[in-house]
Formats: sequence, C-alpha cells, structure tokens
Amino acid sequence: MTDTHKHDAGTPLRVGFIGTGGIANAHAEALQQQPGVELAVAIDIDPSRSEAFASKWGVTRTAASLAEAADGGGLDLVAICTPPSSHFPLALEALGLGLHAVIEKPPALSLGQMRQLEAAEAGSAGSLSCIFQHRFGSGAQRLLSLQRSGALGRQLVGTCNTLWFRDQPYFDVPWRGLWDVEGGGPTMGHGIHQFDLLLHLWGPWSEVTAFAGKLARKTDTEDASAAVVRFESGAIATIINSVISPRETSYLRLDYENATVELDHLYGYSDHNWTVTPAPGQDAVVGLWAQGEDKPSGHAAQYAAIISSLHSGEAAPVSITDAYATMELAAAIYASSVSGTTIARGQIDEASPFFTRMDGHLEPWKQEEALNA
Repeated sequence: MTDTHKHDAGTPLRVGFIGTGGIANAHAEALQQQPGVELAVAIDIDPSRSEAFASKWGVTRTAASLAEAADGGGLDLVAICTPPSSHFPLALEALGLGLHAVIEKPPALSLGQMRQLEAAEAGSAGSLSCIFQHRFGSGAQRLLSLQRSGALGRQLVGTCNTLWFRDQPYFDVPWRGLWDVEGGGPTMGHGIHQFDLLLHLWGPWSEVTAFAGKLARKTDTEDASAAVVRFESGAIATIINSVISPRETSYLRLDYENATVELDHLYGYSDHNWTVTPAPGQDAVVGLWAQGEDKPSGHAAQYAAIISSLHSGEAAPVSITDAYATMELAAAIYASSVSGTTIARGQIDEASPFFTRMDGHLEPWKQEEALNA
C-alpha cells in the first residue's frame, strides 16, 4: 500500500455512515470508542432516518448520497451499512472518490463483483476492509498464536455450526430472501461470519461437498445448508448454516492432536466462551491458553485494527483479497448443492455460472417451492 493511503494521526479521521438502519448503530458505537475519530456525516435516502441517527450518535451532518457527502472533501472513511445488493456499487463509488471504505458482510453478491472490487482498489487511493469481526477477539488471536507455535499439534477434525432462528415475518421484508438483493440465504448472510473464522484459523480450503435446501420458510433462497470441507492441511470439517433452529448457537469445535478447542456463543464472544480440553498428557496447553488479556470480538475490535492500519499506511485488515476465500467457499457450497458434485477451490472461474451469482442463475429452491405449491 502506498503513502496515499496513509492518514495523518494528528488530524481526526472523518467517518461517514452510508445507511442508518440497524447495523449502522453497531458501527457508530464501535467508532465512538476509537480515539481521534469524528463521526462526520450520516447518509441515507430517508432524511428523517439520517437525522434521527445523527442526533442519537452526535454525527455532525446528514446527506442524501455519498456524492453529496463527499462534495468538497471532508471525508476519509465510509462505513457501508446498507442492504447487501448496494455494497458493491457503493464500494466502487467510494474508491472512485479516493475514500477508504468498510463493507458489512457480505462484501459483494458474487465472486465476479469481488474481482471487480480488487481491480478498482488497485487503481484508487482508497482501500477496502470487510467486516468479519470474529477474527479480532483475543480468543481467535491466541489460538492462531498457539497453532503457529506448534503447541496444539496438527489440525484434524472440525465442526462449524451457525444454528439460528428467523421466523417467516423476517423473510417477508421486501429485500430479504432474494438472490439479486441478499446474494443467498444463511450461507451468505448468517453463517459466513463463523466459517470465515474457521478459514482464518485453519487456512486454505481445498474442496467441498454440500447440500442446501428450503425446509421451512417461504423464501427464494435456502434456509439451511450443510457442507463437508477438506483443507489443504488435510483436516476435515463440517459446516452447517441454518435459520430454522429454535435453540440458537454459534459453535466451533476444533480438534488438534494435543487438544480440543471449542467456542460456543451467539453473535460475539469473549474469552469465557472458549473451552480448551487437553489430550492425555498435554495439560500444559491449558496453561498456555490462559495467558493474555480478554478482548471481545466485535466491530470495535476490528475498527481498532482498521484505524491503526490507516495511520501506519499498511494494508487494511480483511481486504477484498482476504475475504475472497470465504466468499469462494460460500459460492462452492451453493455450486456443490445445486450441481450434486464436489467443488475444488479455484474451480469457480469466469466461465462458471456460479461466478456471477451464487445460485448459478438457476434459482433451485424457488423452483422447488413452485413445484410444491
């Protein structure tokens, strides 16, 4: 990254919020905790909503568009907090204005859009960072350190479950459950946080076999998916993504040679959500785990890392390139479930129908519902 990306730590980092709905509040709360940050502008097509948001969080001004907000300067970073289909065009617009941007998940609707964002970022003074906040809690960082030290031994078998519950009225919101707006169901919009953490910890995946279906909700996308993933290391993990599970949990179990490490939480974790069970004769692993401060996962932890990178001129954490592997796994889960085949990493290229839309433009579960009507 060049010095054009570097922000002078002696001046406030001026942040704009694009979209002032529910998730924007998490961004505002996180940014209020960061030193040297000015909440500069709230951007929304609905003036009453942006004004209410600005009043709640002490944002300096409001605007109806990013172009209006950026006119004449006065912005350094924007948080894109809108429905998923607008993430891609807004990120392109921000890069075109030379701004840094933080994108809520999913960062784009397709692998094709991800590649376009990579190309646009390469030609911009701005940078992109994707919200995958589970990477930034102290538990994940400590686990990475223990892995690298060799204390845990080889990665063997994993379980990654996002078992959530969303009722039918949740899907009756006009923009939900549509391929062209959300990009997919729980695989793209809910479980992606948890299996992003799995990939962050266990490294590159190599192939996946998956099933997905619409079991209980009226929606165009799936409401559950299950996958078996092999990693380049040889380790094997299962991933289940559901929004039809009454007892909600986000659960990660990682079996190593020397210990089982478990994370049981819902929407975020601190150190008390982790459990380490040593293999016989490996009790020292528990002592190694108990060291260090407890830093919860969440937007605040990721923003601290993003702002540090902007001040230092280093690459922003969770770049589009970093996030591509996670999005590629989501695409492969869909491709495998629709095609009935095992999908290898790298197999979904420009020639694949799954490169430009997660369902390969086949709308399988919409057709399934029509047949069962």
